[in-house]
Amino acid sequence: MDWTLLTTQVINGLQFGVLLFLLAAGLTLIFGIMDFVNLAHGSLYMVGAYFCATLTYWTGSFILAVLLAIPATAAVGFVVEIVVVRQLYRRDHLDHVLATFGLILVFNSVTQLIWGPDGFIVPLPKWLQGRIPLFDGIELPTYRVAIILVGLAIAAGLYLVVTHTRLGMRIRAGASNRDMIGALGVDINLLFTLVFAIGAALAGIAGMMIAPINAASIGMGDGQVIVAFVVIVIGGIGSIRGAFVAAILVGLIDTMGRSYLDSLFKLVMSSQNAETSAPAVANMLIYIIMVAILAIRPQGLFPPKGR
Repeated sequence: MDWTLLTTQVINGLQFGVLLFLLAAGLTLIFGIMDFVNLAHGSLYMVGAYFCATLTYWTGSFILAVLLAIPATAAVGFVVEIVVVRQLYRRDHLDHVLATFGLILVFNSVTQLIWGPDGFIVPLPKWLQGRIPLFDGIELPTYRVAIILVGLAIAAGLYLVVTHTRLGMRIRAGASNRDMIGALGVDINLLFTLVFAIGAALAGIAGMMIAPINAASIGMGDGQVIVAFVVIVIGGIGSIRGAFVAAILVGLIDTMGRSYLDSLFKLVMSSQNAETSAPAVANMLIYIIMVAILAIRPQGLFPPKGR
């Protein structure tokens, strides 16, 4: 077995899983508390990447750009919730889908008007461009390890906020029974706005961290949001813990499947057929896993209490 390839793919899978968690965490809160289907969540991922790219060139510092881009992306989410989303809460899910699909088109068009059709490559500081030596000549990219560590730190911080603060108590109560917390005097509109802004910031952070690897480009979040929906369905809608476990699971399965399925298929079929069928199955693998898990546990792996 090629241990270098295996270690590299595990790191890639963990990195993908952490980024998926950041994207899915806000989405699961929005869907779980507000019962709002937000297809435009991926657009906030894109906005975060473009803000980070622009501020990196303006300030000359990637770290400072991230620190400034996070509240800027949250502010965009704040405005979107007040101007558009708040008008749709009493509508059905089809209206949510149609309206947020329109938001995707608006975000993509506005982004092209402001930044142009070409993508932006975000430069990293030198200390993030190196490699970390492990054993037997295996080296890990410093930046990918940094993404994993930062993502885990944010996940831990989010867990503490949700489980040990008054805001977190209201978020958990809203995920279980939003009508009840409204009857108890909680300002639902303010809670919804805060949750949407937090979700926008988390999506933006994911976009900021992937921008130095894949570049900031128009529509970069449109495909990722579909995978994020798979994550929250597997983990349990409204559950932060479920989103984290499911994101890591999906990240590892997707990465390992694309790397090793062809080798497994060659054990039972010809090389030509294996090389043809393996990529197609790899693309479907996370959806197959989702169906299998939901067949056994329809509410997801870790549904919020009260559901």
